[in-house]
Parts: sequence; C-alpha cells; structure tokens
Amino acid sequence: MIKPIRLLNRVPKVDYFRFHKLCFALSVVLCLASVVSLAVRGLNYGVDFAGGILIEVRTPTAPDLARMRADIGALNLGDVVLQDFGGSNDVLIRIERQTGGEDAEMAAVLKVRETLTSTLGGSVEYRRVEVVGPKVGGELVVDGILAVTLSLCGIMGYMGFRFGWRAGASGVVAILHDCLTTVGLFSVTGLQFDLNVLAAVVTIAGISINDTVVIDDRIRENSRKFKRMDFRDLINLSVNQTMARTIVTNGLVFLATFALVTFGGPVLFGFSLAMLWGVVAGTYSTIYIAAPLEWYLSNRGKVQAKAAEAEAGSV
Repeated sequence: MIKPIRLLNRVPKVDYFRFHKLCFALSVVLCLASVVSLAVRGLNYGVDFAGGILIEVRTPTAPDLARMRADIGALNLGDVVLQDFGGSNDVLIRIERQTGGEDAEMAAVLKVRETLTSTLGGSVEYRRVEVVGPKVGGELVVDGILAVTLSLCGIMGYMGFRFGWRAGASGVVAILHDCLTTVGLFSVTGLQFDLNVLAAVVTIAGISINDTVVIDDRIRENSRKFKRMDFRDLINLSVNQTMARTIVTNGLVFLATFALVTFGGPVLFGFSLAMLWGVVAGTYSTIYIAAPLEWYLSNRGKVQAKAAEAEAGSV
C-alpha cells in the first residue's frame, strides 16, 4: 500500500496569537501608508483608465526599440512607452491621450504609422490599434471600483451565511487589507495601474477568502469536537491543522507568480507583481488578521478576556 506524502508529519503547535498585536500594528501602518499615498500621489493609470493610444506592431526583423522610441518621440505626442510584446518581433506602443478629441487621436495614429513605415519599411504589420478616450477610461475606473465592491459584498454575504457574521466581517477586513495594500504598492512605486492589475486585485480577494474559508471550516468542525476548549486555543489548533495545506497551495502560487515576475517580461510585470504581493499578504492576513479578529468579535472571546482580567486583578 502506497503511503500518502505528507508535508508535515505532525500538527505544529505554533501560538499564532502571540504576535497578533504586533501584526495588527504593522497592518495599520501599511494601510495608512497606502491611503496617504493614494491621496497624495494617486495612481499611475495606464491607457485603459487614463485614455490614450495603443498600437501593436510586428516587424520583419528584431526591432530596435531605442531607434523606434526616438523616432516616435520626435513627433511630440507626449509620453511614449515601447515594450516587447509576445514574440521577439512584436512591439507594443503606448501613447498618452492627445488634446483635441478624437480627431487629434486619429491624427497621432497616422503620424506614428507614417513614421514606422518610413523607418522600418512597408512590411510592418499593424496587429492592433486602440484609441481609448477619457470618457471610456473614466467608465472603466467606475466599473472597476464597482466590481471590487460587489465582490466584497458577495464574499461577506457568503461568509456570514455559512459561518456567521463575525467570520464574514473578519474575512472582509482581511480582504480589504490585501486589496488596499496591493493598490498602495502601485501608488508608492509609481508602477502603471491598468486592467491587468485590477484583475489581479480581484483575484487576490479570491485567494485570501479561500484560505479564510478553509480555516473557518476547521474552526467550526473543531468547535463541535472540543466544546470546552478555549476559543483562542481552538483557533490556534485550526490554523496549525490547516498549515500544511496553506503552505502547499499558497507556496505553489507564490512560485508561479515569482517566475512570472522574474521571466514574464514587462507586459505581465504589473499583474505578476500584484499577484505575488497578494499571495504573501493574503496568507499573512488570513492567519494574523482574520483569525484573531474573529476571536475579538466572538462573545466567547469577550467572556474569556474579562475572566482573564478578573483573575489578574485578584492576584
């Protein structure tokens, strides 16, 4: 008989509550830093949100990005970003939004095409040309915020229905921590925030709540098995019992996203970095924010805290 492979032969006995106040303080600092940075610096929106021109071209030979950047920059169209895309002969060109409306945008596209044709020859293949106006970009911002808000409301409703309002509230707080610090990371670093990063933020919410659901399910199971166990010890036991699963699942996601950050190229860098940060923050928040916060919100936790204070005062 083949024995199953176990990452941990024994259930660890780590007291995760020991450092929960320090972790609370660290999370508050990170969230405040994110809010301040968003209020002061804002986000470096990509073409998806800020509007602008996106042109994808395929050249007959490996392109000279420096020369292409200089030729297009000489057109005085504003900020121009060139990056490899897909194959070695594919180039993605991003140009900032032009003043003057749709006519100015189309005139800029024609100038870029004429410049590339004269520089690289007539064999340049224009695979995609997108012009995103400011109205469409604004609508995408609103829709993105609405999508994240609705997903959080749905998650809170599911958690509250399945595990009670305390689990739902603590899970949503942990998700807000993960999403806010991820967006704050892009605000602090000035990296471009586009639809790919927004998709990563929504995915992070799913990863974070997945861990929380597993731990809450184990808490519910253990509460029926160990009815007289201290609730704090019960949560610690549940986290330790699910630690092997957390390491395997989130560890594999971490390795995959780390490989994307390292070798995925500039097109996927924003998405990969957001996912990498989200996996780490999601694992941390599930253990050190959601679980302790549920204890604080629990009536059992309040009763035990008062009993501990009374015992300390009688000594």
